[in-house]
This record gives sequence, C-alpha cells and structure tokens, in this order.
Amino acid sequence: MEQSFGTVLKEWRQIRRMSQLDLASEAGVSARHVSFLETGRSQASRGMALRLSEVLQMPLAESNRLLTAGGLAPAYGQRAAADEELAPLETAMRWTLDNHAPYPAMALDRHWKLVALNGPARMFLGPMGLAEGDSLIEAMLDREDLRAAIENIEEVEYQILSRLRVELAHLGRDAVLSGLIERLSARVEGYVPPAQSPVILATRYRMGGVTLSLFSTISQFGGIGEIAYSDIKIEQLFPADEQTRAVLMAMAGQ
Repeated sequence: MEQSFGTVLKEWRQIRRMSQLDLASEAGVSARHVSFLETGRSQASRGMALRLSEVLQMPLAESNRLLTAGGLAPAYGQRAAADEELAPLETAMRWTLDNHAPYPAMALDRHWKLVALNGPARMFLGPMGLAEGDSLIEAMLDREDLRAAIENIEEVEYQILSRLRVELAHLGRDAVLSGLIERLSARVEGYVPPAQSPVILATRYRMGGVTLSLFSTISQFGGIGEIAYSDIKIEQLFPADEQTRAVLMAMAGQ
C-alpha cells in the first residue's frame, strides 16, 4: 500500500525524534505548515520536500520515497553498474583501495557485504574463506573457526554492535541491520567494556602462529546523487604494532 507524503514525513520526523516545531524551525517554515503537510491539507513543492529531507538527514533512497509519495519525480538515481556516469566513482573507489597497499582495504555495502578488495585484503581474508559478496558480520556470527581466530572476539563484537546502531540510526530503518543488531546483542550480553577505552581499538587475528593486530579507518563518498554508492564504506586497515606491519610487508613481498 502506497503511503502519503504526510505519512512518510511524520514517520521520519519521529525517527529523528523531532517535534513539528523542531522541524519547522530547521526548515524555515511554520509549525502550522508542517502540520498541514502531514495531514495532507497542504502539498509540498519539490524544493520544500528536498529541504525537509535534508533537515531530517534522510538517506537518498528515502528522500526519493518522500518525493514520489508527494507525486514528485525522484531526485536521486540508481544506475546500472555499466553506466558511464558511475565510472569516476568506481575509479575513485579502486584507486583508494589499491593505493592503500601493502595494507588491506575493502569496500563494504550497507549490510557489510564485501564489494571490493585490494590485493593485500584478498591475501589476508582469503585463508579465512572470505571473498567479495560475503558478509563480514554474518561470517563472524555463523562460523566458529573465524570466531576462534579473533583473540578479542567479545570486544570486537561490542565495537561492531555500537557501529551498527549508529548506522541504523542514520538509515532510520533496515530489516537486515536490525536482525544483525539483535543477534550481536545476544552475543555480547553480559560483556562489560573496560572503564576507559584504549587509544587504539584493534582487532587481534591469529594467523599462521602469529597474532596480527589491526585497526581501521572508514570513509564514504560525499556530494553524490547515486543511491548505491552513497551506502558504500571504504575500510582501510592499519597495523597496530611492528610485528603486524612486518608480516603485512612480507606478505606483499616488500
């Protein structure tokens, strides 16, 4: 059943925990106008609909849903992979991954499925049975061998759970992420994090008789109007100690 513009607007206002007055103030309109938009007594212009979606920090796909609910054309595209307009984004993603060598780097979608890997990431994740198309979180939840290879598994799961909750808060709703959060919450039940977090929150992997300690940075595309790429995260891993750095350099033949 199709939802009205007012229903979608109210849903996202509630997701962001904003009153009609809060939203109106941020959007530069009256609370009465927001009320009329939600009840259907007023129709939003394209500019107003986009302004409201910006204030509510709606993901691109949800902004499209708001627009179409109001009888307006979508603002953001979801192009086929072969579309030439996507070439600069694909090039930027591959360049970022490749130039992070000799350290592992990967691109993940909103559900933490591996979209692309650089060479070191393939060498690192391959022995764990992970490749493009696999979900890192589902593998960690379902595979005991992988869980056993992570020395600080409870700490890692707690960190990932925190990240997932932040990502779900941004997206507003996502059945897959909600399911992963539920499963991870059950895993970490009873885990008590340290009173003071360490400077580096590293994941410690057992590989070939040694322990590799890695931490990561995460980046995303900004200023784009493409739905698929707006959800992609590029995660770059770095060695947290000299032993890990030496092993990764040796794996890369350096």
